[in-house]
Amino acid sequence: MISAALLDRLGPQLAAALEAKGYTQLTQVQEAVLDPALQGRDLRVSSQTGSGKTLAIGFILRDVLEKRPAREGAACPSAMVIAPTRELAKQVEAELSWLYAPLRLRVAAVTGGASYRDEYRALAAGPAIVVATPGRLIDHLQRNSIDTSAVRALALDEADRMLDMGFRDALEAIFERMPSERRTHLVSATFPREVQALANRVQHDPMHVEGTRLGAANVDIEHIVHLVDPEYFEAAIFNLLLADAEAQTLIFARTRADVAQLTTEFSHAGFPVSSLSGEMQQNARNRALESFKRGDTRVLIATDVAARGIDVQNITRVIQVEVPHSADDYTHRSGRTGRAGRKGVSILLLAPQRMQRALRILQRAGVQFRFDAVPTPESIRKEREARLLRELHAPEDEAGQKIGKRFKAMAERLMAEGDVEAILARLLQRLEQDGLPDPRYVRPIRPPADLKRLLQPAAPSKKPTRFGAPSQGRFQRGGRGKFEGESRGRGGRFEERGAPKGFAQAPKEESPARSTARSRGGPASVGERRGGEGARSAPRATSGKSPYAPRTTPASKSGKAPAKKAAKKRT
Repeated sequence: MISAALLDRLGPQLAAALEAKGYTQLTQVQEAVLDPALQGRDLRVSSQTGSGKTLAIGFILRDVLEKRPAREGAACPSAMVIAPTRELAKQVEAELSWLYAPLRLRVAAVTGGASYRDEYRALAAGPAIVVATPGRLIDHLQRNSIDTSAVRALALDEADRMLDMGFRDALEAIFERMPSERRTHLVSATFPREVQALANRVQHDPMHVEGTRLGAANVDIEHIVHLVDPEYFEAAIFNLLLADAEAQTLIFARTRADVAQLTTEFSHAGFPVSSLSGEMQQNARNRALESFKRGDTRVLIATDVAARGIDVQNITRVIQVEVPHSADDYTHRSGRTGRAGRKGVSILLLAPQRMQRALRILQRAGVQFRFDAVPTPESIRKEREARLLRELHAPEDEAGQKIGKRFKAMAERLMAEGDVEAILARLLQRLEQDGLPDPRYVRPIRPPADLKRLLQPAAPSKKPTRFGAPSQGRFQRGGRGKFEGESRGRGGRFEERGAPKGFAQAPKEESPARSTARSRGGPASVGERRGGEGARSAPRATSGKSPYAPRTTPASKSGKAPAKKAAKKRT
């Protein structure tokens, strides 16, 4: 239960709002900002992803809003919150709306991609709080549709992210339009040097409030690493989805082209999937996110635009395709699950040649992880059989529905007239195949025996490199539809010779199951102006087949590794 002291600091109205939402306790950062010593001070709030920073922002603004004079029909807010992405801004709006509903205070959001007409209407209603993305807020300030003269508190959510996305100039322009007599709060998972420099210019005598420290272990998240050849990344994701079809899964891909390809592949295979990336129209992004929140789609495939832009409480699994750029990126991605006390799993698909860098990133992120094998076709089929038998043996009340008289009569007739064993076998076969595609072969790779050695600094290479750093890996939309690693051999494929010593690998085999992974098209995309997510790709023609029919080959049905071929010497 929330302590009486905390409820007293919140006031009866906010306490009532929390009770109506079912809150029984506050997170560390939420309790910290309620310290009476912070009243009236500029704050720097640091806490890791998933620790409840959005609600903490609402608590920070309470003293300003509770003293707000009544204003009707004027876009003259008392508080403003700036967020880096549209999705995050809309979620901040939703969170603050229910929190301040007992005080009858309106909250309006102005974001890129939304209708100006709708925003003008919301602003004209006289919101006490305006939540905005930087670019759209500047548009409204230039149009004089928002009066900032009454702003007494300004909060920057995900301040580090906004600077990373190139919003520094936009933020400077916003600060110039704000009253000098105001409180300024910066909320961020981390406070790197550039964020501190910004804070030093816009804050007055700030106090640092720390919630859950970045890198502190979240006991609600289990971290798993799967070692996978890049050419089998898609098949590995496919098997992971089959192994736990009920999990609400968020998949992070590197580029928009990757998102488009994976979405097409898994949709064709029959998975309920949606996508989220930077080039989508805002209404399409909203629909995809709402469908995922409701559970209508179990799988959401996204670029990093979603890493800090969504807050879905029921995500049970995060899958990251390849190691992210930094420990912060890993933390923000994995932090989409294991929220609000719920359990979650963070899975990293990792090419062996990227192991050394990945280990250092995981080490800096402060997470405990384990290696595990990708679910095999055999293990998936056994789990299917076990689940099917559990459902058939369950009592009627546990099964969730009663067996109708018509079906009982049919069962009696079949038992009297036919071979019961053969009939049951055919029924079980049909049930197992109904709506579920067959798993795919993934060549196994065993983890290294000595992880400590891999954490040692790598010796500098004497071999000169061409054109500097290697290219970023991506799903190659032309040709075979596979993921290309950062180091490329002939044909752009991952080469085992690039893997660190200590890895035991199965013999190089060509699986026909690879031929099942084909792109059926996707929109041409260009690089994100600020997010840097995109890679150009040409559209491909779509097939005339039904987009939702599972596509199988003899290899995918059997799930067995193909016969070994004669080994060829590398030159």
